[in-house]
Amino acid sequence: MRIAVICYHSCPMARLGERDAGGMSVYIRSLAQGLGRQGVQVDVFSRRHDSIDPFIVEMGEGSRLIHVEAGPPEALKTDLPEYIPTFIENVKSFVAEEGTEYDLVHSHYWLSGPVGIALAEEWDKPHVATFHTLAEVKRQARSGMEDPIERSEIERLVAAETDAIVVSDAHERDFLARLYDASPEKVAVVPGGVDIDLFHPRNKEEARRRLGLNGDKVILCVGRLDPLKGVDLTLASAALLEDRNHVTVILVGGDLENDPEAKRLVDLADALGMTDRVRFEGAVPHEDLPWYYSAADLLMVPSYYESFGLVALEAMACGTPVVAARVGGLPSLVKDGETGYLVPWHCPEPFAERLEVLLAHDDLRNTMGKAAYHRAQGMAWESVVERFATLYEDLISREVETKEAV
Repeated sequence: MRIAVICYHSCPMARLGERDAGGMSVYIRSLAQGLGRQGVQVDVFSRRHDSIDPFIVEMGEGSRLIHVEAGPPEALKTDLPEYIPTFIENVKSFVAEEGTEYDLVHSHYWLSGPVGIALAEEWDKPHVATFHTLAEVKRQARSGMEDPIERSEIERLVAAETDAIVVSDAHERDFLARLYDASPEKVAVVPGGVDIDLFHPRNKEEARRRLGLNGDKVILCVGRLDPLKGVDLTLASAALLEDRNHVTVILVGGDLENDPEAKRLVDLADALGMTDRVRFEGAVPHEDLPWYYSAADLLMVPSYYESFGLVALEAMACGTPVVAARVGGLPSLVKDGETGYLVPWHCPEPFAERLEVLLAHDDLRNTMGKAAYHRAQGMAWESVVERFATLYEDLISREVETKEAV
């Protein structure tokens, strides 16, 4: 079995936290590498985002990344739709020249959807789509966050035209049916996974020495600095803590020099009188993240929308409890009162209350951390990859049977 994976706008091998490289990049990379280890040949096609990147990058056994020219590497995300036709033609040319044949196409994110449709039609193969986030859900989650006007229309087209849609939890399946008229029969719920070989508990004292931390309590946030992630809620919540002068907030992710959201958060920390209590780490190597999770007393995920919430699962695998917003896929990961807390309101006071409880009670924090670790062990990528392989095989077999019947 050979699969063509489309990740048009974001390179899955990019450094986590930079530009559009976040949980989706980790998801695609982990899935491709896991399938490769199980004998599935995987080619991931992504738009060239850096002129110095090699054309082909080996991702691991059986999987490779192919950078495709489509517009200038430094093009803004808002300009990317106009380069989709170029991307499609260049993928077709590469595949034809190499003589490769694929059994299935899997596209990720709305920008990749039209590519997946075009290539699946060209090659007469089934098409699987994963949206990761949906424009209509984002709009409901936080007003004022407008996506390109064509996004919802394209998502509706992909939902109608694709052979199968993969979502991370039942909530997203219901959103697709209610907001996009997607047929429930074609939607498969397959939760994401975590690399338990990388993400496991490290010695907390050693982790804190590595990061130059003192005896303060540590609240951690990990991910892109995007308004949808609600990082401002982390700062505002920490500012309300009774013992705030003995708390350090660490923010991992973002481009601190060029990201306007980073500047906004720096200004907010200053306005809250938290400048000396907040560390802006910027993007860090993926393999360093377990040290951050292990050094932290808790991870805070105050997002307005998370289709899955990979960072929460990574933290749990490291034995760190999570305080998260009750949105999207986070309730499927974080068990309220068991592996952390879920907060149903996007305002600082209820988050601060949960932070106070966890930070003040070491035994409770340790108990929740252990429960979080054990829950994460059942969500290793190996089992997730097997479910994807089965889904692919079923779709390919169905396609073959349909053609034979004709």
